[in-house]
Amino acid sequence: MEELKVIKVGGNIIDDDLALEKFLSQFSSINGPKVLVHGGGKLATKLAKDMNVPVYMIDGRRITDANTLDIITMVYAGKINKNIVAKLQANQCNAIGFTGADGNTILSVKRPVKKIDYGFVGDVKKVNTAAINALLDNDITPVFCAITHDSNGQLLNTNADTIASELAIGLSKHYKTELIYCFEKDGVLLSVTDDNSVIDFMDTGTYETLKIKGTFVDGMLPKLDNCYHALYEGVSKVIIGNPTVISNRNQKFTTLYL
Repeated sequence: MEELKVIKVGGNIIDDDLALEKFLSQFSSINGPKVLVHGGGKLATKLAKDMNVPVYMIDGRRITDANTLDIITMVYAGKINKNIVAKLQANQCNAIGFTGADGNTILSVKRPVKKIDYGFVGDVKKVNTAAINALLDNDITPVFCAITHDSNGQLLNTNADTIASELAIGLSKHYKTELIYCFEKDGVLLSVTDDNSVIDFMDTGTYETLKIKGTFVDGMLPKLDNCYHALYEGVSKVIIGNPTVISNRNQKFTTLYL
């Protein structure tokens, strides 16, 4: 079975032009089929504040009202996505930018209101692997932003880590899929105040124990939940680390196991 890498980039890398260019150069050098997923929450938060639109986050997830959805669509699907695609073309990596609505690639449903009303937030229900495979078969790299759709004309804000996980799961039926989360840290930290406290290996039991202790905060919680969901659903490998992990494994990073 052919190998495929699904790589999600986020954190401060998106906001740092030099770091992003370096990452995209490394990403472009990967041989074989690959898919890129990007976040952009910090830029969206900055624009929202500049426009006096309130920002509400719960457990690392954004509450998305109509005004917030307009902002993240402009930032994710517009500025960030097209900037990344242009830079990939400059690195001789032929790419096309996507929301989940494009090519009907990722279908979601609006998250039901339980204890919290997240607004226009989507939970992924289906990945159109046939459309994505057609691109990969023609050496085209899909670049997904953190927006999906509900098939009724409604765009939905969808966690980028979740999108990466669901894409990796869907494509694992056709490829030996490796899921890699890249951000500015060297991996998952045992202490958020110590960048050298990288956890090299972590299985489900260790994760649950550390979660109860409150080791993981903010966006790391949904990220790790998505990691283990991917492993349970057939993704062959999940790694979290800084961008050098995609081209040089002789460094610190976190590998996750069941």
